[in-house]
Order: sequence, then C-alpha cells, then structure tokens
Amino acid sequence: MSQVEARLAALGITLPEPASPVANYVPFVRFDELVHISGQVSNDASGGIRGVVGEAVDVETAIRAARLCAISLIAQIKRACDGDLSRVVQVVKLNGFVQAGPDFFDIPQVINGASDLMVEAFGDAGRHARSAVGVYRLPLNFAVEVDAVVRIW
Repeated sequence: MSQVEARLAALGITLPEPASPVANYVPFVRFDELVHISGQVSNDASGGIRGVVGEAVDVETAIRAARLCAISLIAQIKRACDGDLSRVVQVVKLNGFVQAGPDFFDIPQVINGASDLMVEAFGDAGRHARSAVGVYRLPLNFAVEVDAVVRIW
C-alpha cells in the first residue's frame, strides 16, 4: 500500500472503480509526464450530489460534492499510474466548476473540498494551481465537476 493509499485509508476513503466516459472522450490522456484527467462529477454509489448550489444544495453539501469529485479524480489518477499512486510527483492544477445559482458566490470555498483532499492525500505534492468557476449547468445536473492535471513518473 502506498503512502497516499494509507492516508486515504486513515481518512476512511475507499477509492471507487474509476467511472467510464458517458460521451465521446477518454478518462485521461498522458503526454510525457503530464496526465490530463477528464472532469469528474459529484457522483458516488448513492447517486451523488445534484442540483444548483445556493438553491437546492447548501454550501456544506457542495463542499462534500467537490470532495466526491476529488475521490473520483484520485481513482482515475491511480488508473493512469497503473495502480501505483506513489508515482504522483505533483498535482499541477485543478479546474473546478460549480453549478451555481444567481446569488451564490462562495465558489472558491466549494472547490476547497477538492483542493483540501488533494493536500490531505498527497501532502505537499497535492498543492496545486487552481481555477474555481460558477456555471449555469453541469452534466446530468451534478452540483460540482472537477478536472485535473497531474505530473507522474
């Protein structure tokens, strides 16, 4: 078990089977040492967190939604690393999207749910650049979507 997986286990996190694409794209693309992970939505075995943040979804639930996205990202990263998360050199960047209502502006706070987990899981290698964007709609009405760029060896 890698140190990353030990940290995840200590947090009570079991990585899901990485999700298959639902449209015409691939889960990740590797270019040299960089892996671009496709957007992961706030889904889990119970159906995930859906709805408009600031309306049907409160900020605390939205933060949990972003954390779900990060868990799915880590599962995809693990697949991209042939099952070995110790190959992660750096989480380079996260792009976070929140399906936000017209009066909701705490978008960075929501995406902290994903950012915080990356640091908890990968330590200093989890510190990353980031964008946090409010959008009108996300696929399948999910509350949050996050994609990533990761450097691996």
